[in-house]
Amino acid sequence: MNLTWYGHSAFRIETDDAKILIDPFLTGNSSWGEGWEGPAEGVTHVLLTHGHNDHLGDALPILKKTGAMLVANAEIVSYLAGKGVSQDKVNPGNHGGTVDCGSFTTTFVDARHSSSWTNDDGSNVYLGNPNGLLLHFPDGKSVYHMGDTDIFGDMALINELHQPKIGLVPIGDRFTMGGAVAAMACQRFFAFETIIPCHYGTFPIIDQNADKFVEGMSDASGKVVVPKIGEAVEI
Repeated sequence: MNLTWYGHSAFRIETDDAKILIDPFLTGNSSWGEGWEGPAEGVTHVLLTHGHNDHLGDALPILKKTGAMLVANAEIVSYLAGKGVSQDKVNPGNHGGTVDCGSFTTTFVDARHSSSWTNDDGSNVYLGNPNGLLLHFPDGKSVYHMGDTDIFGDMALINELHQPKIGLVPIGDRFTMGGAVAAMACQRFFAFETIIPCHYGTFPIIDQNADKFVEGMSDASGKVVVPKIGEAVEI
């Protein structure tokens, strides 16, 4: 499995059978700055944790261009279908549900946040409740993209049910948990083998680096991988 981080919460996961984009905020993402065409090349699936502009991002043009499968909550699926995404290419779900994505499954779990799309005129479109996403691969390690969230006690149940090995964890503070709290969540509730921090450095008002998180991980900091933006790492 190869994983590429494009800054913020945007990831590409490649396996033998799938090329997955999660939360493809690429245009307007100051950490990336190179558009969506490269990250979207050959993509088979687009997964969305929630509807905020910095997560839904370039999903619509990517889906139209590639014909990839859209995996998201029912409200996001309906919204994007209304914008021209083919009904044959959508795979909706919601909290507690698991959907078959062909070569892997995705389970929708809780996230403590909000979810809406902001139009150019400043009006908001409600896009359901936010989710974390659990990706299970038959011959690979399970991946937990937490989405945008604070720490919450039921993370213990998520670990008990899914036992994720790779954690994609927001740490930037203000809109998600900060580094110290994210480190507590990882150590108290999970037995991750690899942790990749995200949702930092993109905007001036959130934390600019992963230092607080790495420090909070203490003796377990060796599990933390801080990849260079746009460079694939093998997991």
